[in-house]
Amino acid sequence: MTAQRQQGHLSGSRPRFRRVIAAIALISLLLPSAAPAATTQRIIANRYSGLAIDGFDPVSYFVDGQALMGEADFEAAQGGVVWRFRNEGNRASFLAHPEVYGPQFGGYDPTDVARGVTVAGNPRLFAVVEDRLFLFNREESRDAFKADPARYLAKAEARWPALQEDLPQ
Repeated sequence: MTAQRQQGHLSGSRPRFRRVIAAIALISLLLPSAAPAATTQRIIANRYSGLAIDGFDPVSYFVDGQALMGEADFEAAQGGVVWRFRNEGNRASFLAHPEVYGPQFGGYDPTDVARGVTVAGNPRLFAVVEDRLFLFNREESRDAFKADPARYLAKAEARWPALQEDLPQ
């Protein structure tokens, strides 16, 4: 295929992709729900910007398999913090299911939560395990968690309610 045809082929698929994303967003907004979903965990936010997970798009961890920055054009307030997204489709998906896409334990490192302490996770150090997002403070913590997630999750889930009560408002 010539470079000119390749360019035409690639540029032709981009508007179609945008239409598909827009359609998904519209459908998710039109579907009935009993009540808007909400996260039940206190979420870490940047103290200067107010952004959750430093402005990374929480849906990108699932869709793209990597930590990607969100855009100021696609923001949403949810759970007392501001979230950023790469596109309207990701924003709509998150708003429909924040409990799925938001980081577990509010973005605190689950290996530290399992030890009984709260240490903020780094949005660049993550793992998606059992369709949930976890952020880690250190690579060693992430590796240990991925080697035996059931062990860490059982301890972290048991300790999280008490730890969450002690978090600053």
